[in-house]
Amino acid sequence: MNLAEAAAEADGLAQGGDERALAELRSRWADEVEGSARHADYRVRAIAYRAIGQFRYRQKVELLRRGLEDESPAARGSALLSLELLSREGPAAVNSMRPLLHVLANADANGAVRRLAVMCLKNGSPQRETIVLLSGIAENEAEDSALREAAKRVAAVLTKKSRAR
Repeated sequence: MNLAEAAAEADGLAQGGDERALAELRSRWADEVEGSARHADYRVRAIAYRAIGQFRYRQKVELLRRGLEDESPAARGSALLSLELLSREGPAAVNSMRPLLHVLANADANGAVRRLAVMCLKNGSPQRETIVLLSGIAENEAEDSALREAAKRVAAVLTKKSRAR
């Protein structure tokens, strides 16, 4: 079994609620995930960053920060997918990386990475600067229409959350 297959199995265990089997799988693959995240090949790093979310490795959130700063758009995208998955149960992971997510959403060279960063911000606390940033992206006619639409939706969700407080 390779890391991608183990991560898919871990995701299934997590979705099925089998915490014991998931914990065993995590312990067997922890070193492999760490090593792969530092590999020279961006494809291996991308698999490792994606695996962090699939394994539900909450203690490896700081390793995801490294992934968000990776030179490869594939690695950054994989790290964003994992961050989004880990932040579904609580905003702490997104809140801890909010400034970096703002930079990615606003200025990354890759459009898919920008959209993924916007989607991650949805799971964070509804902070004013995030809503303003997303509204600005949504209103900017020069931006890609898919990015503008995603920013508009997430800004609306965060605005609704802020009013519910």
